[in-house]
Amino acid sequence: MNHIRNFCIIAHIDHGKSTLADRLLEYTQTIKVTEGQMLDDMDLEKERGITIKSHAIQMNYRLDGEDYRLNLIDTPGHVDFSYEVSRSIAACEGCLLLVDATQGVQAQTISNLYMAIDHSLEIIPVLSKCDMVNAMPEEVEDEIIDLLGCDRSEIIHASGKTGEGVEEVLNAVVTRIPAPKGDPEAPLQALVFDSVFNPFRGIIAYFKIVNGSLKTGEEVLFVNTKKKYNADEIGVLKMELQPRPILSCGDVGYIVSGIKTATEVKVGDTLTTVENPCSEAIAGFEEVKPMVFAGVYPIETEDFEQLRASLEKLRLNDASLSFQPESSVALGFGFRCGFLGLLHMEIIQERLDREFAMNVITTVPNVSYQVYDKHGNMKEVHNPAGMPDQTEIDHIEEPYIKASIITRTDYIGNIMTLCLGKRGELIKQEYVSGNRVELHYYMPLAEIVIDFYDKLKSISKGYASFDYHPVGFRPSRLVKLDILLNGEPVDALSTLTHVDNSVTFGRRMCEKLKELLPRQQFDIAIQAAIGAKIIARETVKQVRKDVTAKCYGGDVSRKRKLLEKQKRGKKRMKEIGNVQVPQKAFLAVLKLD
Repeated sequence: MNHIRNFCIIAHIDHGKSTLADRLLEYTQTIKVTEGQMLDDMDLEKERGITIKSHAIQMNYRLDGEDYRLNLIDTPGHVDFSYEVSRSIAACEGCLLLVDATQGVQAQTISNLYMAIDHSLEIIPVLSKCDMVNAMPEEVEDEIIDLLGCDRSEIIHASGKTGEGVEEVLNAVVTRIPAPKGDPEAPLQALVFDSVFNPFRGIIAYFKIVNGSLKTGEEVLFVNTKKKYNADEIGVLKMELQPRPILSCGDVGYIVSGIKTATEVKVGDTLTTVENPCSEAIAGFEEVKPMVFAGVYPIETEDFEQLRASLEKLRLNDASLSFQPESSVALGFGFRCGFLGLLHMEIIQERLDREFAMNVITTVPNVSYQVYDKHGNMKEVHNPAGMPDQTEIDHIEEPYIKASIITRTDYIGNIMTLCLGKRGELIKQEYVSGNRVELHYYMPLAEIVIDFYDKLKSISKGYASFDYHPVGFRPSRLVKLDILLNGEPVDALSTLTHVDNSVTFGRRMCEKLKELLPRQQFDIAIQAAIGAKIIARETVKQVRKDVTAKCYGGDVSRKRKLLEKQKRGKKRMKEIGNVQVPQKAFLAVLKLD
């Protein structure tokens, strides 16, 4: 155990984690790096330059004549995947805190750091991208010292591109990070920090042994799901899986046991043996709860079953995706899907398109509300269509978050205006360093779901960084806003909105739909309504055919007869005609501003 080191790399999104990981793998001769981001194996990850799934890999390193086994657990940087990051941190004894020398400390850096401090990890500060022309090493060093209270000499300067400082990083991992602690003789107690799907072998769970040991062929138990399996194969994680007959205390490895469904392996669960179970589970396990809900519908109705199969296959890879069937008058049959956040939703949409060639319509994303009726019963509503009648509702509660925004002092005014417009309440503001400030707000999750992040980036010229944590539910004055086309409600365009914003939002929706709906041979009335009260209206004018063009001269009654006939036809058409809402109309609602 004294020669094992378990560590992870934490940083804000796009601060160079995966590039540094490549250099570490190359330096320890674990693999030959042929292209960038070797640990990111999804095409999407490579294209966007982000890590979506956390990865683990073992490296061998020799220092002062001793051989060490280093287990690196790479983590995603985006706020949507913070639970995965917390479990990766729980499986380590130390971490590299990576800060970009060109951008400095950002929101995610701080939230991930607090997570590491909570798990009492040894923190090694690393300044990355030091070779860049616009690097500001002295200023960023000051920020790190303010944040950690460490000495300037403890900060390692590195560059994933040139390989500078890689040897120092590896030496620091060996000398500064403690070896794992635990009792090899105790009953098996292992933390599951990730799982992946293999089409031939089922779900493969990654774990770190905290106490005890595990042999091939033993019967194991997942404590929280109460499921039992046989350990058909166990081993360590190199670039591919390498089987081992036994794994003991402090080791990071994998288990193959023919698990078919991803929901049976929960990240953060505890693994133990059936024969000699541990007395208690490892603390910190929680069910991953979706934060954002949206309807996903196939464009062709007959593709419904194919969409179900595609979503089930995706869930094998990503257990945090949840879905259930629902139907809509406007869009037919589809699914109401739950996502961790907007980036997660975008990735699932993209993967449906690429991996399964599924062309889908996604409705306006919304969050889940708690609706209390007059008798005190609570119902969770994920979809505006599921709202009870207004007369039965006593009050509605919506989820709130605590947001932290780090920005330059020049943009404070604009950002405060944006947050107040989104019903935010300022808790405090504190200066991180010279001209950088951290703002803390309580905000409704529904307000940040659609376009908050884009607006924040544009008004701060890309400098502001944003991070949030859920803080429970609060009562709120919400109403259901319906859009009617010729008196018929289009359920896919219904939204829940705050009373104060409802009239302006309804008016803007009507104006936008007027631009987007194609003209028909009859007038289309677009109305926004709250209950029975119409709050806004626009009309898409009809396309007229000049039926009297062929009449030249003669009696006026001939023209009148033709016009009367046209009028009767239009009236009948309006009664039986229906209005198709194009896909871009649903997307436009997301980008109303």
